[in-house]
Amino acid sequence: MSIAPPSTVVLDNRFATELPGLAIPWQAEEAPEPRLLVLDEALAAELGLDPDQLRSPEGVGLLTGTAVPDGATPVAQAYAGHQFGGYSPRLGDGRALLLGELVDAGGTVRDLHLKGSGRTPFARGGDGLAAVGPMLREYVVSRAMHALGIPTTRALAVVATGRTVYRETALPGAVLARIAASHLRVGSFQYARAAGDAELLRRLADHAIARHHPHAAGAEQPYRALFEAVVAAQAALVAQWMLAGFVHGVMNTDNMTISGETIDYGPCAFIEAFDPATVYSSIDHAGRYAYGNQPAIAEWNLARLAEALLPLLHDDQEQAVAVAVESLGGFRPAYNAAWSAGMRAKLGLPDEVDATVVSPLVEDLLALLHADHVDFTSFFRTLGGAAHGDAEPTRRLFIDLAGIDAWVARWRALEPDAGAMQRVNPVYIPRNHLVEEALAAATDGDLEPLERLVGAVSAPYDERPGLERYAEAAPQDFGAYQTFCGT
Repeated sequence: MSIAPPSTVVLDNRFATELPGLAIPWQAEEAPEPRLLVLDEALAAELGLDPDQLRSPEGVGLLTGTAVPDGATPVAQAYAGHQFGGYSPRLGDGRALLLGELVDAGGTVRDLHLKGSGRTPFARGGDGLAAVGPMLREYVVSRAMHALGIPTTRALAVVATGRTVYRETALPGAVLARIAASHLRVGSFQYARAAGDAELLRRLADHAIARHHPHAAGAEQPYRALFEAVVAAQAALVAQWMLAGFVHGVMNTDNMTISGETIDYGPCAFIEAFDPATVYSSIDHAGRYAYGNQPAIAEWNLARLAEALLPLLHDDQEQAVAVAVESLGGFRPAYNAAWSAGMRAKLGLPDEVDATVVSPLVEDLLALLHADHVDFTSFFRTLGGAAHGDAEPTRRLFIDLAGIDAWVARWRALEPDAGAMQRVNPVYIPRNHLVEEALAAATDGDLEPLERLVGAVSAPYDERPGLERYAEAAPQDFGAYQTFCGT
């Protein structure tokens, strides 16, 4: 028996209509026994959706893509991408669907998108399905990223499908409903450029300008302005990742958005012991996407976007390249400025402290953190207490006590603001051992550990009694940590 979607939900088909060359109309597979596992009620309210309706059979039908409103055109999106440096001309949504666009309570257009909804023409031999654990990972981490103020796609809900998914073992299946400013990627432009369709490339760029960077439309060179807006957005985003200790894990060009939101929470994690070479992904054997490499990789990805945009930047190839190179040159200054401002805030330093003082202070601190394998999040959180009082909790994180004592003395002389520090340095992040504990329990049917973890990371700056274990580093016996894509 077919189920109608909630009558109050309106989904547009803007992407499907404006860019048919990048969209294949498709339908989600039926879920044998759908059951709502988690729902972000605050996000639902932002979208003007009724949480109670989303919990109903009709709402769950929408969240699995099996019941969509009249007028919606679910599509699998086409895109290309460089994956670990190697170019794939045809990737696309192999297990995902864009159900359509909705207008949130603030009047902003946002995508409603599914992961794990079944095979599409882009599946490349995959089963198109997803397991409960990886989908709940995206729910937890995107909730945390949003609470930290980092631009991100957001998980609206995860629905268990009642279908078994086979990976290394048999696992319960699930579908994730994701909200995004859009799902336009660097890879979208690579696909359009490789197709040799100049009109498609131009329409895609115009769509991106209208959706994300409308100021570019009035610029003398609108497509250059679009590129520079994406450069600026990504510089700011990656700086925020670095300041939070976030490791994306799979920074392929198909996972870099035009909007500047973080997308794809596969093999991601937050660093604990500080080390720029940190890699968590099981498939990143060469460390291409290590924590410390993320700014350079972002710049490399943006160079691939520039290559795709060349026909729009100038009719003359040589001049188009010159424009692209000049515009891409804005990435490093923008990133460095965002990183420096963020580090100044994390250390509670007043604006009047000269950069020539702050820069060596930060460099010396990172060297101390690295040498003693200090927990990144714990250090900055405890440091606030050392501003004018007790430095002992900070000292206990180090082996080199003389080194940290000398550094703290230099830092204190600059009169840091402890209160300001606590507002930007989280006490709770999705610590890796807690994420694994919660996902393992949820896979076995127990959602309580996941709900407690989400409760902690959804208010990351507010220290609360009873949540002490959520602020602690992993126990020694947790061992080396690896993450997996979950495909």
